[in-house]
Amino acid sequence: MGLYDLYQRHVFPPFLDLTMRRMDEYRPEVLSQAEGDVLEIGFGTGLNIPHYPSAVKSLTALDPLDALRRRVQKRVAAARFPVERVGRPADGRLPFDDDRFDSVTMTWTLCSIDEPDLALQEMRRVLRAGGRLLFIEHGRSDDPGVARWQDRLNPVQRVVACGCNMNRRIDALVRDAGFALERLDRFTLPEGPRILGEMYRGAATP
Repeated sequence: MGLYDLYQRHVFPPFLDLTMRRMDEYRPEVLSQAEGDVLEIGFGTGLNIPHYPSAVKSLTALDPLDALRRRVQKRVAAARFPVERVGRPADGRLPFDDDRFDSVTMTWTLCSIDEPDLALQEMRRVLRAGGRLLFIEHGRSDDPGVARWQDRLNPVQRVVACGCNMNRRIDALVRDAGFALERLDRFTLPEGPRILGEMYRGAATP
């Protein structure tokens, strides 16, 4: 195992877990709309679990990494619904039938999927008619000056943040995959660098 593999598996996950806990105030507005059988793309360390509503019957948690195992197991054990973990990336053929899920959720995940277009097409396939894709992501700024800096610094960001891209236009990716945007909120986080704080929060239907 190389140094970067060690960094990716053992150094970055605790840092990410600590950083993403600061985003908890933004999770409920997205996740409170989930219902029924839910597929979560990019489960990470399970920080979303406490924010799902009682309308959720089950959670299928997709993520290729098995990081911070004890911490995640504790969070899964505290869930009010059954959680099935699936250790695989999102941009291949998903091992689920068409129309399998009532909701698909993503929180700060699409930035790090290698082929987001393919991943979104698969999400649309497994989401039932009338179901919703619920998401909050960071991405490309509408300010040309900020966007230029995002493009300049993105190669560094991809290395430091293990594949995370700061300059993806999230709404365009969702639409291009065949989803209809039901709602989209754009806002900037009040703290931290703007290049990482341009938010896309919304809901889309297949």
